[in-house]
Amino acid sequence: MSDIPAAPAATTAARRILDWTESGVPALTGLPGGPALIPPGAAATVAREHTARIAALTGGRVRLDGARLLTERAAFTGFTRGGTRSAGRACRLLPTADGWAAVSCARPDDPVLLAALICRDPVDDPWPGVAQWLGTHTGAELAERAELLGVAAGPLAPVSAKPPQPLRFRPVDGLRVVDFSALWAGPLCAHLLGLAGARVIKVETPTRPDGARRGEPGFYRLLHGGHESVVLDPGDPAQRRALRDLVASADIVIEASRPRALARFGLDAQAFADAGGTWVSITAHGRAANRIGFGDDIAATAGLVARTPDDTPLFVGDAIADPLTGLTAAVLAMSAPADGTGRLWDISMAAVVAATLDPGATATVPIDGAHIVAPTHREATGSAPDSGRDTTAVLAELGVRLG
Repeated sequence: MSDIPAAPAATTAARRILDWTESGVPALTGLPGGPALIPPGAAATVAREHTARIAALTGGRVRLDGARLLTERAAFTGFTRGGTRSAGRACRLLPTADGWAAVSCARPDDPVLLAALICRDPVDDPWPGVAQWLGTHTGAELAERAELLGVAAGPLAPVSAKPPQPLRFRPVDGLRVVDFSALWAGPLCAHLLGLAGARVIKVETPTRPDGARRGEPGFYRLLHGGHESVVLDPGDPAQRRALRDLVASADIVIEASRPRALARFGLDAQAFADAGGTWVSITAHGRAANRIGFGDDIAATAGLVARTPDDTPLFVGDAIADPLTGLTAAVLAMSAPADGTGRLWDISMAAVVAATLDPGATATVPIDGAHIVAPTHREATGSAPDSGRDTTAVLAELGVRLG
């Protein structure tokens, strides 16, 4: 086992600008019809440092451009910059009584939850009512109600927490990864581990499949190609036991759930780590917080926004907290304590974003259209498994039979 390669020293503003312009992010940053903007901070540079580390850790087996990964989903979907609306148009930046806030409406139940947040009856279009309510309430009031209701929303209040740092490299070739995560951050981590030679088993429940299955199929196939799929119902005693047996067989577990949800499944992250495993926990604001969030609102509330001349905040990229966190998580999963013990990685997406913003961050600047690089994506290899395709075979390996 060898040391994780050190990250490069603080980069110059010129290097950061170059990394941003080559990432595709400026093409998704700015007002619709306005100039592309270079965001503040060093997220593109950090992303490239992560993939450089992964290349070194895998002996060149996995060579990727981290900066380009930040916009890979938009290359599949065709998303464009929306200014105060996210590239995917599910999140908005809106003024509050004392500043600005990011509010997401991405899930089928969110219109009803937003109606409850502003104490009104549900309507087809919740945005006018939400905007009106925010104009007379503070960001703190929004944060309190959003946490109680499970709404992905909060004030733009940059955080200063730093994400965990990698330890010593350990190869993951041949290791078993059980992936409970969904959407982008966790699956990207699992995808990178799979490219490095790990066996990845995706786990879903019958009532909560990965929402990304309803998204762009090419992007889903890219992140899940070559993986196996298991579906188990933790509400059924036999399947709950099978779920625990599957987790016990893993070397690495990836999940993006709040601890109380894991407890309902009968899973204990700390016990798994104490037994020598690596548990990667990805949450919006850390395991101790009860807030939820998605890539766009997390990045904005953590402070990663561009600004117009009149200081209006604008979204940066497409759900940029997701790929940035996925890259971070993969590097951490490829490291372990030198004494061979396990590790519980508590990865706050907000902290990951915040760590890319520092006093030396470049200001928001427009760039000439000739320098804009459009989002690009890699070609998917292999097919993504249908939900539950491998349940019987995987459980048979463990000596488990259902029914």
